[in-house]
Amino acid sequence: MRLLVTGGCGFIGSNFIRDMLSRHDDLTIVNLDALTYAGNRQSLADVEAAYAPERYVFARGDIANSELALHLFERHAIEAVVNFAAETHVDRSITDAAPFIRTNVAGTQALLDAARAFGIGRFVHVSTDEVYGSLGPEGKFTEDTPLAPNSPYSASKAGADLLVRAANETYGLDTVITRCSNNYGPYQFPEKLIPLMFSRAMADEALPVYGDGANVRDWIHVADHCRGVELALLKGRPGAVYNFGGDAEKPNIEVVRAILAALGKPESLIRFVTDRPGHDRRYAMDFTKASRELGFTPQYDFTRGIAETVAWYRQNGAWLESVQSGAYRQFMDKWYGGRA
Repeated sequence: MRLLVTGGCGFIGSNFIRDMLSRHDDLTIVNLDALTYAGNRQSLADVEAAYAPERYVFARGDIANSELALHLFERHAIEAVVNFAAETHVDRSITDAAPFIRTNVAGTQALLDAARAFGIGRFVHVSTDEVYGSLGPEGKFTEDTPLAPNSPYSASKAGADLLVRAANETYGLDTVITRCSNNYGPYQFPEKLIPLMFSRAMADEALPVYGDGANVRDWIHVADHCRGVELALLKGRPGAVYNFGGDAEKPNIEVVRAILAALGKPESLIRFVTDRPGHDRRYAMDFTKASRELGFTPQYDFTRGIAETVAWYRQNGAWLESVQSGAYRQFMDKWYGGRA
């Protein structure tokens, strides 16, 4: 298979590419990534060394550039697409939604147009549980839960999901949408909760926790999510939506305390800060459909996953330092400098 992966230098995409190439000898991957602040080509340095150029090709570019998409589909005889590329940080979307609309909505449509033009056999669109909105203290999101996004980020992802659905319903394009809960694991950009708390705790800096810290998320290890996306690519029904979760609901404050315990740091580093606007209270994913139709079962429990994740960041300080500059520092100064 000749597969186009978008956003492959990001957190989930880089883990997906590494895993897929290591297990599928007949696979060639073209990685299209704009290398914005959260994309790091160094995250795939080992992949480039092992597989380029025969089985791995890197192309720098914007998924909203329709001419580039058409060029890559033709030049590399692309047979399927997995679309990870997205602006993902909720806080940033609250400040400026424009990049989220361009990448997540217009970019997805540009890819769909190219896929239709070249008769691509499968288009997997990677989405998020945030499109469903917020849950009360009970229940879980299913694939039939109505979309009710509460942030500009999640609204842009919901818009992209609907465009993918429309491409299937209107044009018969073979599409699959996946929606997952909060990911964690190696190579995650340190604006997200777990690597952010790790970095600040290692520096003995205050750990900012929104609100009362009781917002609940279902955590899925990135390796489990990548296997879910692979199953959707290879076995998913055309037009289907699949939820993936880790069966690990945790309040944010519990996650922060687990990181401090793993590092031997005091809980006195925790600082509760003003909650962000529209902060969803609880997410939980029902992945019964993915288990039944795809055979998906998460392999990581949170205790094992968080221990391995903290160990990875300890052992990969050079990678962490390589991304903790420029836009990351601007982000930290803006969002946490006056709060912690």
